[in-house]
Amino acid sequence: MRVLITGITGFAGSHLADYLLAEHPEVEIFGFQRWRSRTENIEHLAGKIELREADLRDYSSIHQVLEEVRPDAVFHLAAQSFVPTSWRAPAETLSTNIIGQTHIFEAVRALGQDPVIQIAGSSEEYGLVLPDEVPIKETNPLRPLSPYAVSKVAQDLLAYQYHQSYGLKTVRTRGFNHTGPRRGDVFVTSNFAKQIASIEAGLQEAVIRVGNLESVRDFTDVRDTVRAYWLAVEKGRPGEVYNIASGREITIRQLLDNLVELSSTRVEVEVDPERLRPSDVEVLIGDASKFHADTGWEPAIPLKQTLEDLLDFWRERVSKKQGNLAPA
Repeated sequence: MRVLITGITGFAGSHLADYLLAEHPEVEIFGFQRWRSRTENIEHLAGKIELREADLRDYSSIHQVLEEVRPDAVFHLAAQSFVPTSWRAPAETLSTNIIGQTHIFEAVRALGQDPVIQIAGSSEEYGLVLPDEVPIKETNPLRPLSPYAVSKVAQDLLAYQYHQSYGLKTVRTRGFNHTGPRRGDVFVTSNFAKQIASIEAGLQEAVIRVGNLESVRDFTDVRDTVRAYWLAVEKGRPGEVYNIASGREITIRQLLDNLVELSSTRVEVEVDPERLRPSDVEVLIGDASKFHADTGWEPAIPLKQTLEDLLDFWRERVSKKQGNLAPA
């Protein structure tokens, strides 16, 4: 079996490659790489995966890679995925996420290929969730509250439309928050962990800068999430949409408290106005019962382990940086 992972150099993409190599060694793994992509997340995979240069916004490069790889499955994870960036660069976010996916679909059609295509959507698609709509089912109205969320709604509906119109075997997943080692430091849990590791190392004053701590979220370990992506392709029904969620609620404040408890450092907390959004999604708690019924998936890694692994990841990164800064 041949699989193509867009976004393989990123957070979830690199973990998906790890999972496939460990659990499905019979799978040949290919990935998109832009010439300017950072590769630290996949350096340990050298010689185990094959990379192809392509850019989502360049149709000809997408067509060429699909023609060469001939995948049996495509995991479409590449995206502009940071919500605050979508406020600053809405047109780029919409173009990358919507047009990029359209290029994949059109190349598949032009080549007459028939892969299963997993589309990595987001719980941000639900946006404004009313109190009586929790936990959120796939049938809940989509009320996106950011340009990023709008782009994900469009990707979601495009996948539905291409399945209905052309028979593409698209499976849509709406992933709720997921975190773990390698998470970019612009994302909340990883940013907190990096700040704590920097404070422990004496590289930052003992003040953690935060945004809105009252939002309620549903966190899953990224290693459980990518296992769900595989099951979506293996057992999910083409044309369907599935929530991937733990069903457990936690505030951002509680997450911060949990991370601080894993450290012996005493810290103060300070709200940074630059970290507040024009509009924020207050509550996102998912109901993944439909996905469980179709695939048997359920999260297995406790949140405490996820946070410990994330903090240890940043301790190692900060230590390396500190070593590089040390005088010769």
